[in-house]
Amino acid sequence: MNAIKKPIPPAEPIYQKQVVPRRKRRLRQRSYQVMALEVSVKIGVNLAIAAAAASALGQLLPYHWSQQEKLREIRTELKLIQERVSSLQADFSRNFDPTQTKNIMQEQGYRLDPSQRRVVVKHNFYEMGSQ
Repeated sequence: MNAIKKPIPPAEPIYQKQVVPRRKRRLRQRSYQVMALEVSVKIGVNLAIAAAAASALGQLLPYHWSQQEKLREIRTELKLIQERVSSLQADFSRNFDPTQTKNIMQEQGYRLDPSQRRVVVKHNFYEMGSQ
């Protein structure tokens, strides 16, 4: 009864704890390398996008300027046409005004109102210049 008992070997072997920190260090170094690679790829992609945007802008600006010049020309022509339209509208309203009928007939035709006489003025330009 007082016999010495044999020690029971543990069911699982005991691992050395020195190996685990080395793996963690390697994993940290790899994660930093992956993060650095990811950041550099992101920067490269952003630079490529910025270069494409700058190129597109460089091509679009001359086109934009030419379109603005055309727009200025069209606006100038529009002002001239609006002035012409307003004068034509005034003539149109005058031509169809019943009170102006006699005046228009006298301007456009050779007939006169019987109460009026035609006055013809002759100028001799040679004599006017010598005086």
